Amino acid sequence: MNFLRRLFQTAALPWRAFKSRFPLGSFVAGRLLTMVAILFLLGWALFALMALAPGDIVDQMMAQQLMSQTSDVRGGHAGGDKSFTEEQMAATRAELGLDDPFTVQYFKWLKRVVVDHDLGVSLISRAPVSFLIKSRIVNSLVLNLISLVFITVFSFVLGVYFSSKVGTKTDVAATFFALFFHAFPGILLLILLQLFASATSLFPVTGYPDFPFAENPAKFTFSYAHHVFLPLLASFLGGFGSTMRMIRSTMLDQMGLPYIQALRARGVSERRVFLNHAFRNTLNPYITGSANLLAGLFSGSLVLEIIFAYPGIGRLMYEAVLQQDVNLVLANSMFIAFLVLVGMVVSDILLAVVDPRIRYGKN
Repeated sequence: MNFLRRLFQTAALPWRAFKSRFPLGSFVAGRLLTMVAILFLLGWALFALMALAPGDIVDQMMAQQLMSQTSDVRGGHAGGDKSFTEEQMAATRAELGLDDPFTVQYFKWLKRVVVDHDLGVSLISRAPVSFLIKSRIVNSLVLNLISLVFITVFSFVLGVYFSSKVGTKTDVAATFFALFFHAFPGILLLILLQLFASATSLFPVTGYPDFPFAENPAKFTFSYAHHVFLPLLASFLGGFGSTMRMIRSTMLDQMGLPYIQALRARGVSERRVFLNHAFRNTLNPYITGSANLLAGLFSGSLVLEIIFAYPGIGRLMYEAVLQQDVNLVLANSMFIAFLVLVGMVVSDILLAVVDPRIRYGKN
């Protein structure tokens, strides 16, 4: 036992030296290793969940074939029996690798991704998974990043402003509406906005133009802004309420601390007290929660993209889950999880940059 302990301590010496010399670098390296471990466990759990789900993609193919055969009979197009036999279904499962245990399937998928840099093909469309994700992820990133920018700007501006008007009728009204939209069900808000667009015809009922960007970039930009206004409004209202209330409450906490009273006693102007001192300390909780906010936007955009027919990664994930397309589900989930985990690492680094009191790796 003592030998193993000494061996472990000896092996850890280079890491300790690196940690003492580069504390932030060692923190980032440790978080990246943790991120790899989380992604590994997440992928295994996803394969387990897909294996526990009733049926598989071969059953989906057979159901579609039977539906097509039934419609042909009703339409008077008699044809041969094209239904799958048990032997054909077993051969198809063997060809797709679905007859292996889910752990074996996962390690085969992992080897293909890590060694061959290949995400595989969709089991339904037979298109490369990387192509399907690439064509959708840009749309989701644009929508969610625009929403994140608007939420950040308006939350800070209004949160700081209303914290200076605490107790007034304006502050009470703003707090009420922020709490109302924070508690309002997101799916109901999306449905109401969809009904508003359908009843008034002021906005399209879909969230994306019906022509590509390359056809006419200028026209596409204006058309995209018109189409995406209502989905963006729903996403903004869903995240704005909680973020604005958090910044307002943080500003009020800061304004009650002794160092604020000391600054006022020294004759520092109220503007400088607000913007140069109290405001800077509100950045810490926002940076810490920004990764969770981005993750919430991505998870919330699933319903948004379905209701407004927006061609994003959430809608692609929904369709893949319904069809039990394992390759597409796993690649989508891992990619979104990777973005969220990277966002958390970046937020921790930014927290150390904006707050000089935080020094990672030092006891």
